[in-house]
Amino acid sequence: VQLQASGGGLVQTGGSLRLSCEISGSINSINSVAWYRQAPGKQRELVARRISGGSTNYADSVKGRFTISRDDARNRVYLQMNNLTPEDTAVYYCNAVTWMNNWGKGTLVTVSS
Repeated sequence: VQLQASGGGLVQTGGSLRLSCEISGSINSINSVAWYRQAPGKQRELVARRISGGSTNYADSVKGRFTISRDDARNRVYLQMNNLTPEDTAVYYCNAVTWMNNWGKGTLVTVSS
Protein backbone atom coordinates (compact mmCIF):
# COMPACT_ATOMS: atom_id res chain seq x y z
CA VAL A 1 0.00 0.00 0.00
CA GLN A 2 1.30 3.44 -0.94
CA LEU A 3 0.08 6.65 0.63
CA GLN A 4 0.41 10.23 -0.56
CA ALA A 5 -0.75 13.02 1.73
CA SER A 6 -1.49 16.54 0.61
CA GLY A 7 -3.41 19.62 1.65
CA GLY A 8 -1.19 21.12 4.31
CA GLY A 9 -0.38 24.79 4.44
CA LEU A 10 -0.46 27.96 6.46
CA VAL A 11 -3.71 29.02 8.08
CA GLN A 12 -4.72 31.50 10.75
CA THR A 13 -6.14 30.55 14.13
CA GLY A 14 -9.77 29.58 13.74
CA GLY A 15 -9.34 28.58 10.13
CA SER A 16 -9.90 25.24 8.41
CA LEU A 17 -7.95 22.86 6.22
CA ARG A 18 -8.74 19.54 4.62
CA LEU A 19 -5.96 17.02 4.30
CA SER A 20 -6.17 14.33 1.66
CA CYS A 21 -4.43 10.97 1.48
CA GLU A 22 -4.42 9.11 -1.82
CA ILE A 23 -4.12 5.35 -1.39
CA SER A 24 -2.85 2.92 -3.99
CA GLY A 25 -1.87 -0.74 -4.00
CA SER A 26 -3.61 -3.52 -2.06
CA ILE A 27 -6.50 -1.38 -0.89
CA ASN A 28 -8.69 -4.35 0.04
CA SER A 29 -6.10 -5.45 2.58
CA ILE A 30 -6.49 -2.30 4.66
CA ASN A 31 -7.90 -2.81 8.16
CA SER A 32 -7.79 0.78 9.31
CA VAL A 33 -6.69 4.22 8.18
CA ALA A 34 -5.50 7.01 10.38
CA TRP A 35 -3.90 10.41 10.60
CA TYR A 36 -1.00 11.06 12.95
CA ARG A 37 0.92 14.21 13.60
CA GLN A 38 4.30 15.19 14.93
CA ALA A 39 5.00 18.64 16.28
CA PRO A 40 8.55 19.95 16.63
CA GLY A 41 10.29 18.32 19.58
CA LYS A 42 7.39 15.99 20.28
CA GLN A 43 6.56 12.37 19.59
CA ARG A 44 4.24 11.34 16.81
CA GLU A 45 0.68 11.07 18.08
CA LEU A 46 -2.56 9.62 16.80
CA VAL A 47 -5.03 12.27 15.66
CA ALA A 48 -7.86 10.20 14.20
CA ARG A 49 -8.47 6.62 13.13
CA ARG A 50 -11.17 4.97 11.06
CA ILE A 51 -11.43 1.19 11.05
CA SER A 52 -13.15 -0.97 8.47
CA GLY A 53 -16.86 -0.79 9.18
CA GLY A 54 -16.75 2.92 9.85
CA SER A 55 -15.95 3.26 13.54
CA THR A 56 -13.79 6.24 14.35
CA ASN A 57 -11.82 7.52 17.30
CA TYR A 58 -10.08 10.82 17.91
CA ALA A 59 -7.49 12.33 20.17
CA ASP A 60 -9.16 14.29 22.94
CA SER A 61 -7.47 17.46 21.73
CA VAL A 62 -9.23 17.35 18.35
CA LYS A 63 -12.64 15.92 19.23
CA GLY A 64 -15.41 18.07 17.85
CA ARG A 65 -13.03 19.91 15.51
CA PHE A 66 -11.55 17.23 13.25
CA THR A 67 -13.32 14.61 11.15
CA ILE A 68 -11.77 11.62 9.40
CA SER A 69 -13.55 10.19 6.39
CA ARG A 70 -12.85 7.69 3.64
CA ASP A 71 -13.95 7.82 0.03
CA ASP A 72 -13.52 4.34 -1.40
CA ALA A 73 -14.58 5.43 -4.88
CA ARG A 74 -11.65 7.84 -5.00
CA ASN A 75 -9.30 5.74 -2.84
CA ARG A 76 -8.80 8.65 -0.52
CA VAL A 77 -8.89 9.38 3.17
CA TYR A 78 -9.58 12.90 4.37
CA LEU A 79 -9.03 14.83 7.54
CA GLN A 80 -11.26 17.87 7.84
CA MET A 81 -9.78 20.22 10.41
CA ASN A 82 -11.82 23.12 11.74
CA ASN A 83 -11.20 25.80 14.34
CA LEU A 84 -7.46 25.30 14.12
CA THR A 85 -5.15 26.58 16.82
CA PRO A 86 -1.36 27.03 16.94
CA GLU A 87 -1.21 23.80 18.97
CA ASP A 88 -2.31 21.95 15.83
CA THR A 89 0.88 22.97 14.04
CA ALA A 90 2.66 19.77 13.03
CA VAL A 91 3.59 17.49 10.20
CA TYR A 92 0.59 15.27 9.52
CA TYR A 93 1.03 11.70 8.32
CA CYS A 94 -1.38 9.32 6.70
CA ASN A 95 -1.31 5.73 7.97
CA ALA A 96 -2.90 2.50 6.78
CA VAL A 97 -2.70 -0.80 8.62
CA THR A 98 -2.63 -4.01 6.63
CA TRP A 99 -0.43 -6.85 7.82
CA MET A 100 2.00 -4.02 8.51
CA ASN A 101 2.00 -0.34 9.22
CA ASN A 102 2.13 1.75 6.07
CA TRP A 103 3.12 5.40 6.14
CA GLY A 104 3.07 8.20 3.64
CA LYS A 105 5.26 11.27 3.61
CA GLY A 106 3.92 13.99 5.82
CA THR A 107 2.29 17.26 4.98
CA LEU A 108 3.04 20.35 7.06
CA VAL A 109 0.25 22.27 8.74
CA THR A 110 1.15 25.62 10.26
CA VAL A 111 -1.38 27.60 12.26
CA SER A 112 -0.47 31.19 12.97
CA SER A 113 -1.74 33.11 15.98
